[in-house]
Amino acid sequence: MSSTPVVTRHWVIHPFHAAVLGGVLPLFLGALLADYAYWNTYEIQWSNFASWLLVGAMVMTTLALVCGLVGLVRGNRTGFYVAVLAVTWVVGFINSLHHARDAWAIMPGALLWSVVATVLALLATWLGFASVRVRVGGVL
Repeated sequence: MSSTPVVTRHWVIHPFHAAVLGGVLPLFLGALLADYAYWNTYEIQWSNFASWLLVGAMVMTTLALVCGLVGLVRGNRTGFYVAVLAVTWVVGFINSLHHARDAWAIMPGALLWSVVATVLALLATWLGFASVRVRVGGVL
């Protein structure tokens, strides 16, 4: 007697959602590293790099948040994941506003906001990709 395994996908992430979510963490991490470099050297160009990386991170976070909200409405996402992504967006926005100040006035606040945003981006990315599971016959 042979049995056919039943393959179900539990909360599979859409490829576009995966692409934009995959861009969130590296951009926030890049902004954190640029802020750290500025904190060590006070070379103003590092502050400019961090500001531009934050712009990219905010674009990616916005797109990921829209995808997460669509997934939440469709029943493919959890509310906790979308909430963490929304908090990441808010912290990133505050960080962007903080970076809009004079370059000499942003430290050490910019570094602290970047650390918080990066940790939240890591958590959001972890939650977003942790839902990608393939079940074969009810076993992961």
